[in-house]
Order: sequence, then structure tokens, then C-alpha cells
Amino acid sequence: MSASMNVLSLVATEQARGERLDRVLARNFTEFSRARLQALIREGAVRIGEITTTDPSLRLRGGEKVTLAVPEPVPSEPRGQNIPLSILYEDPQIIVIDKPAGLVVHPAAGHADGTLVNALIAHCGESLSGIGGVKRPGIVHRLDKDTSGLMVVAKTDKAHQSLAGQFADHGREGPLEREYQAFVWGRPRADAIIVDRPIGRSPSHRERMAIVAQGRGKSALTHLYIEESFPSKAPNPLVSRLRCRLETGRTHQIRVHLSSLGHPLLGDPVYGGGFRTKVNRLDETSRAALRALDRQALHASILGFAHPVTGKKLRFESGLPPALALLESALRSFREPL
Repeated sequence: MSASMNVLSLVATEQARGERLDRVLARNFTEFSRARLQALIREGAVRIGEITTTDPSLRLRGGEKVTLAVPEPVPSEPRGQNIPLSILYEDPQIIVIDKPAGLVVHPAAGHADGTLVNALIAHCGESLSGIGGVKRPGIVHRLDKDTSGLMVVAKTDKAHQSLAGQFADHGREGPLEREYQAFVWGRPRADAIIVDRPIGRSPSHRERMAIVAQGRGKSALTHLYIEESFPSKAPNPLVSRLRCRLETGRTHQIRVHLSSLGHPLLGDPVYGGGFRTKVNRLDETSRAALRALDRQALHASILGFAHPVTGKKLRFESGLPPALALLESALRSFREPL
């Protein structure tokens, strides 16, 4: 094996008899997702004894020595790509954009290019900050691929350091302000709710986040305010529009917190799958609008922060993008049959 490989090994226990190879590896090497391990197996990175296998579903007999050779990561320099950007503000230090849904923020497995970083490199050139590694130049926070809305990006190291500090504080003592518009199933029990539940990697679905026990994950605090419900006069509205204010910035925080309350986002395939049948209660216009949206109904609508050089408070607002505005309009006309 190459010297650039990180070699891991285990001896399958008797209890592993009859289990799939990828499951055994995922249980023992928890730093890797099962999907990543399956890919490594198919690439020939796993040996059973001295024999290479490319079958993730191979059943173990128990007692075998299993060796996993993980290639060392190779830094990749993203290339600039001429991807249109909706720029709300720009100066020599920062750039504020309104990210469309569907745009991945930075290169990762499955998204080597066509990302916001590729677009920023083409737009900003050599001025873009490199703090945090070449794969995420200038990025101090991010939005999920299918979440639209406001982002600020640093163009210099000094700006990056200042903004990173503000996002780490997340408005508890500093000036950072982040709000989202969210369309959720049902109506929460109160007009204003504070959700204080720690978030960590799901133990059963490694690609998901989940509410975890105190001490196992990271603290996560979200403020929720009901803005509107649909139908507006129904005793049990089918959908509500919420304003969500973040006091921490965990991966999938709003999506996980809303799902934990029993009010997941409309169109969320990961955290709202159990609510698909509720779509049938919408009228055809609203169903068509939700199909056209084809993503979670979440938009980063307000972003405020102190300019990293002047200290001046900057605040930006973004209205709902067309597909989400169309859904809102359809829901306002929706009248659930008695």
C-alpha cells in the first residue's frame, strides 16, 4: 500500500458472523459515513486477509482480518467559474450575496465544481480570503444547498477573522443578526417559542443531524415566532409561516429543531418525510406550488453584522424568492374543505 495511505484494520468478531462488510466497518470506524465506506470498498480500498474485495454487501464469517486503506486528502484548488451572483453589497473587504436555492456553497464530495466558491473565485479573483483552507476561501458561514438567502463572504484575511468572530459569538454579545422565513406543517402551540435542544450527528443516520442528550452534541438555540397560518381562521391550521432567529449556528439547526417540535418544513425530504401525506390535504394550486418549489421551504431573509474594518452596522433583507412567494400566495388563497 502507498505511503500516502492511512491504514486501519480490525478483526471481525464472532458476533459479526453474517453481517455486511460495510455495516461492520461503519460500526468500528465511526469517523467515516457508511456511504463513504461503501465508496472506498468499491474503489478497492478494503482487503479481507490478503484479498481485495469491492463488494460492500459481502457477509463476514467472523474472525477475518479486515484492512481499510484510506487515501490521505489532497487539497484541491478550486477554479473560477462564470456563475451568476446576486450581489447586494460589495467593497474591498466583503461581499454580500443572495444565494439561490440549488447552489452548493463550497466544493465537496459529489460537488467538485459549480459552487458558490467557484463563482466567487471568478468574480473576486486573487483578492478572495484563503483562511480556512483553499476549499472554502472567504466562507465564514454557509447555507444548505436547497436553502436560499443572504450570505456574507470575506475578501481579505482581516475581514475573515472579524466575521468569524462575530459568527462564533452569534449575536449573544455582538451585533450579528440572522433571521429566516420558514413554512412548516401545522401550527406550534405558542406564538413565540424558544427551542433549546442540543444537536449532534444522528446515531442511526450518519448523513443527518438529530436532537441528542446533553453533553453529547453542541448547544443549539432557536427563537421561533408565528407570522401567519393557513387557512388563517382554521382552528387547526395546516401550514404556518414562521420567523426563525438563530442564537447558534449548527448544521441543519432550524430543520432539526422544527422537526423535533412536530412541525417540519414543507418540502424537506430529510426531516419531514413522515408528513408527505399532508400534501394531499392542500388544494391543487398549493400542491402545484409546493411541487414547483421542490425543496425545503426555508429562506435566509435578514443578515446583520458589523463591518469588519469600519465597525459600522450593516443590515440586509431579502424577500421571498419567486417559487417561495408563489407558494405563500397559493396558501393564502387556500380554504381547507369542512
